[in-house]
Amino acid sequence: MKIGLEIHVQLNRLRSKLFCGCRADYYTLSPNSNVCAVCLGLPGSLPVLNSGAVRQAIMVSLALRANPSTRFNFVRKNYFYPDMPKNFQISQYDKAGGAPVSKGGEMELTTDAQKPLRVKLTRIQIEEDPGRLFHPSGLGSSKYTLVDYNRAGVGLLEIVTQPDLSTPREARLLITKLRSILEHLGVCNTSLEGAMRVDANISTDGNNRVEIKNISSYKDVERALEYEAVRQSQLIALGKPIERETRHWLEEKGTTSSSRAKEEEQDYRYFPEPDIPAVELTEDYIKDIQGSLPELPDSRASRFCREYGLTPYDAGVLVLDKALADYFEETVRLYPKPRIVSNWIQTELLRQLNEKKQEISELRFGPKELAEMLSMIDKGEISGKTGKKVVMEMALTGEGPKSVVERLGLARLGDEAAIRALAQTVFKENPNAVKDALKNPEAVNFLVGQIMKKISGRADPEITNRVVRGLLKAQTSS
Repeated sequence: MKIGLEIHVQLNRLRSKLFCGCRADYYTLSPNSNVCAVCLGLPGSLPVLNSGAVRQAIMVSLALRANPSTRFNFVRKNYFYPDMPKNFQISQYDKAGGAPVSKGGEMELTTDAQKPLRVKLTRIQIEEDPGRLFHPSGLGSSKYTLVDYNRAGVGLLEIVTQPDLSTPREARLLITKLRSILEHLGVCNTSLEGAMRVDANISTDGNNRVEIKNISSYKDVERALEYEAVRQSQLIALGKPIERETRHWLEEKGTTSSSRAKEEEQDYRYFPEPDIPAVELTEDYIKDIQGSLPELPDSRASRFCREYGLTPYDAGVLVLDKALADYFEETVRLYPKPRIVSNWIQTELLRQLNEKKQEISELRFGPKELAEMLSMIDKGEISGKTGKKVVMEMALTGEGPKSVVERLGLARLGDEAAIRALAQTVFKENPNAVKDALKNPEAVNFLVGQIMKKISGRADPEITNRVVRGLLKAQTSS
């Protein structure tokens, strides 16, 4: 199986669209209110290239080890579709005298088997986003389609990989890592719906290549490719041909559906964009951007291992989400025990987020509250088991840890007299266990566990052990 990806990344952290002054944060506005003569392609309007988009494109190129072009131009890609108001898209092309913003590049992944995988890039190009089609009842089942042109003209980067991927899982790993790189660069808010969209090309056993469009979630990349791999394998088993075509991913159904025959390059009738002159960049301009790049995920993971003593695996998990890595570092600043913080984030916090299908930014408590809760465990105010309950409650209500503990009565019981009373009750309820404990010191743990069970693990373990052994010693003496 060979898989190549065409990844479309919105430059949605810019103030304006690619060729006009309309806002790039179109998603906050009412439909079709964020348009002008330029992004609608009305007669007499002229596009003006957003210099910020060029700078961000070079940043991404350098971060992905691509070779930025010192001279590149734009072309018109002609096709007719309701979401394209001009009936052409201003894009780039790497043939017939055209040049994208950069060529080459690569990404290094670590597979689930902890093996390195190098995926080469073909090119990175700048283009404008089309509008957005909305299907009220879902793609394939709506009786009509609505069009919102607010997104039309927003800057896009198209990142094209070579077919170096061989499994759907590898494709998801690549998208996940790219997502983290873009967030660290600050060029894209990838949590927004449609901010990263993928067209995936897949071929099985040397058969025709099929393109899957409309994959708007990095998680759905794996699902879509898994479905298509099974579909193609079934066709091969039946002796049927695999047609070269474009298929749409139907997220609600978890299937792909045939859309149209795959276009050839000549179908788009590329020609140079006459209204935008070629862009020329100096080497000094590119070096300046290279020197200003922020810390990227791989470097950050190495620093986490070096400064905080984390394992490469743990560091890699944290940096896959910039917001998660930021959360970790801020918590460590307040509670300087990085391995403990990493463990709680990767278990309890990620479990809460996965169950609720949320991003870390949606978590209802911050690093301050997590650090405070961990300090309460260290001070013996609550147990680690109770701490898990506190995290669940904080995620649900947004309360601080002390408030949760007080409201639910979760404070650790350290009153020796109260623990002795509980122990005496447990001794009466479990006479055989008491006899075993008198003969075998290890059997003491059962009695301690029964006491803990009565008050949901809140008894101080050191005091509880001392009380139980004291009562056993008293019985031996008598």
